[in-house]
Amino acid sequence: MEKRKLYAGLDIGTRYAMISYYMLGMSEPETVSRIAGGEVYQIPQLLYKREGIGQWFYGEEAAKTAKKYSDVPLDKLYLRARDQESVVLDGQSYTYVELFALFIRKMLMLAAKLNPNVQIEQLVLTTDSLNRENMKLFAAVMEKLDIAPGHFTVIDYPESFYYYALSQKRELWLHDTAMFDYGKSGLLYFYMERKTKTTPQLVSVMERNLGQLEGDKDEAFLSVLPEAFGKRIFSSVYLTGDGFDGEWMRQSLKYLCRNRRVFLGKNLYTKGACYAAMAAGEVKPWNFVYIGENEMKFNVSLKVRGAKGLAFYSLISAGDNWYEAAGECEILLSGTREVDFWLQAADSREAKIHTLELTDLPKRPDKMTRLRITAKPLSDSSVKIVIRDLGFGELVKSSDKSWEYTMEF
Repeated sequence: MEKRKLYAGLDIGTRYAMISYYMLGMSEPETVSRIAGGEVYQIPQLLYKREGIGQWFYGEEAAKTAKKYSDVPLDKLYLRARDQESVVLDGQSYTYVELFALFIRKMLMLAAKLNPNVQIEQLVLTTDSLNRENMKLFAAVMEKLDIAPGHFTVIDYPESFYYYALSQKRELWLHDTAMFDYGKSGLLYFYMERKTKTTPQLVSVMERNLGQLEGDKDEAFLSVLPEAFGKRIFSSVYLTGDGFDGEWMRQSLKYLCRNRRVFLGKNLYTKGACYAAMAAGEVKPWNFVYIGENEMKFNVSLKVRGAKGLAFYSLISAGDNWYEAAGECEILLSGTREVDFWLQAADSREAKIHTLELTDLPKRPDKMTRLRITAKPLSDSSVKIVIRDLGFGELVKSSDKSWEYTMEF
């Protein structure tokens, strides 16, 4: 029997994780609850293994089992894995990278148990921020889970918000869209901005930390809303985070609901990640390009001649996550000892040409020099280019020369 394709979004917080999944035929992604029929989505990042027994417990079950035997479960799996910690259990040493991978495997099995005979087609992980350390960690975890690079990606919370908001009915993002995330780090305000005159539309998310709500939370929240909204028209506003628990919003909620649709929930990021997985798997058309702080701000292309004439070959695309983006190709030089790179902003028709001269390249007949060009971003606005002389098969030996350039935009 052919396996059904599973698209999953996994929200990795510091203490909890949440998972949403989608399969063809579903109307929208569904978030897995640890209570059947309920909306308890947050699964504690806990693992527990009884001494002398090979069975691993996770989440709430790990906490209950450890308590039953007057023991303490392993906690903060993501943070400890990121810090390269290890632990000894039953005389065996485990790295927290291994344990974090085991926890994620359990999470994925939780979604798969609800839908037997499935395979993961696309997995998107989302967390509060991205850097080289956690990107390296997630790549190591995916390798342990045998999930190939083309089948997973990592995004941050603002990008999850972008995918979630723009996957809703058009009337909910026809005008501006905002989100408030109220947690331990304070009240975060996210404002989504779309450039409607570009195709595809370029979208960015502005983020501000409004601090803690001191004193009467309702009054404090109400006081920041007029400045946050300004004179703009908002179609929808989303509220997420543990800070919105309880029924303390009275005046502030009345203000929010004036000519706006308001939604409250804790699974926005995991559902947004699932929508991102669906977009990556081309389950539905996606006519937007996200330009965030982790995304490339420009395209890097080569103008080449192929069988069908002159065309542009893209090495790096605007909107790609710069931590993950990379480009490579091989070309034949013809009539020149230079290589032109075309740099173009995502929202511009004009390109800036960087001409790189290959100094000390041996003289050869036309079209008898093959070059390998690799491009790797150093940031969202700079790219390192490496050009290697490959010669021309057995006819012309390589000079073993290489040239490195860094292009800023």
